[in-house]
Amino acid sequence: MGLPRAWAMRSLRVKLTLANVALLALGITAATAVSLMAMRHYLIGQIDSGLTKTRSSLESSRLTLRDVDSLTVLAFIIDQGLPEAEREQSAPDSVFVAVDAEGTALPIFGIAPTDVQTGFAKAVGTPAALVRHSSPQDVDLHGTPYRATATLLRDGTYVLMGTSTDRLHKGMAKALRADLAVGTLLLALLACLTLFNVRRRMRPLEDMVETSSAIAEGDLTRRVPSNCDATQEVEQLRLALNSMLHQVETAYRTRERSAAQLRSFVADASHELRTPLAAIRGYLQLYDKGMLREEEERRRSWDRMNAEVDRMGRLVDELLTLARLDQHPELRLRPVDVTRLVRDAAQDLRAQQPARPVTVDASGTLLLQADESGLRQILGNLVANVRTHTPPDVPVHLSARRAGDRITLAVADQGPGLTEENAARVFDRFFRTGSAAGSGLGLAIVQRAVEAHNGTISVRTAPGEGLTATVELPERPGCS
Repeated sequence: MGLPRAWAMRSLRVKLTLANVALLALGITAATAVSLMAMRHYLIGQIDSGLTKTRSSLESSRLTLRDVDSLTVLAFIIDQGLPEAEREQSAPDSVFVAVDAEGTALPIFGIAPTDVQTGFAKAVGTPAALVRHSSPQDVDLHGTPYRATATLLRDGTYVLMGTSTDRLHKGMAKALRADLAVGTLLLALLACLTLFNVRRRMRPLEDMVETSSAIAEGDLTRRVPSNCDATQEVEQLRLALNSMLHQVETAYRTRERSAAQLRSFVADASHELRTPLAAIRGYLQLYDKGMLREEEERRRSWDRMNAEVDRMGRLVDELLTLARLDQHPELRLRPVDVTRLVRDAAQDLRAQQPARPVTVDASGTLLLQADESGLRQILGNLVANVRTHTPPDVPVHLSARRAGDRITLAVADQGPGLTEENAARVFDRFFRTGSAAGSGLGLAIVQRAVEAHNGTISVRTAPGEGLTATVELPERPGCS
């Protein structure tokens, strides 16, 4: 049970709650201290003001002790009228006593000073020191705090005046206890509200933890759900995390697809290379066993082996070309006249298949910043695709035109065309329809070469309607 408790104390929810409670406790303490200090300063100021006014009145009146007797006899008579026990146990709020220069209490109007007055005179000590202070001073009388001041009468007698601050301090103590009680209640209430609010606010983070755990277990489609109570920062984190998860899923799917394509590519390449190797091995075994006795048989076998070697050579060249294009090679860019390349491709096709009707729509000059060898390979493979997969008398149309800031090349034939399913795979490596000739790499090379120029290629075909391959290239490969 120790570990969960330790983790609970380290949780963000508990830390935020403790921080809020600590801040409120600090605020309550500071506010209580300031308010009590201000109240004490104000009340002490009121007491000091009364004492100072009385002192100033005595100083300005220039009375003697005899004059004071007549003014204070009534107060002393009232005080003497109290029971003895009450007079000794109670501490009056105000004390008025006459003393000599040594601080000894003197009788007033023939009435001896009370114990309170005598104790007050002893607590004050030398009255001359108190007279020198312009403001009242603190005096402790049997544990009861007083504010005291003194004045010198005309006959050399000192008059001590004091007012008790005991009620003030008791009132402040009661106020402090009330503040502490209310503050404790507020802290408990704040702790409960903070725990509830933080739990609600932390719910999106818990959703993120659940989502991350689900993704770690293999569910790449999970995303962090939206929460109406989420703060702006948490919502930004949720959006960023979902975006990252989408990128991770896309990258993972792409890697899986690439790995699958690579496995298929290796299998297809092995199969394509195994076929000519098996043919060559077979003819060599026939020759080794002496089964090729006739000169004509040996010549035919020799021609077949040469043909298979040529086939392997072309296949290896195409594989190397695809590998080079997959590495995103640096293009040798220079101005190229696209119409000239289109006319050259048409002329090559006429030379190879004189019976095939070939038309060209490429007049004038269309300059394009491109790699000339790459463009020739694109056109050559498109024309070779037509030559390989259509009858020799099927018409072919080649065109080149400008469309805004892009150059469009098109090679269209009126051959048998492809089904929608086959058209979707026409750029897959080693894809061939039926028993069609060729390696199945021509259009894959075209696609990679077009992408190297930041261009796009598309096909439009249907059974019996021929096939049109359209290549769109930007005037500058750096502009897509």
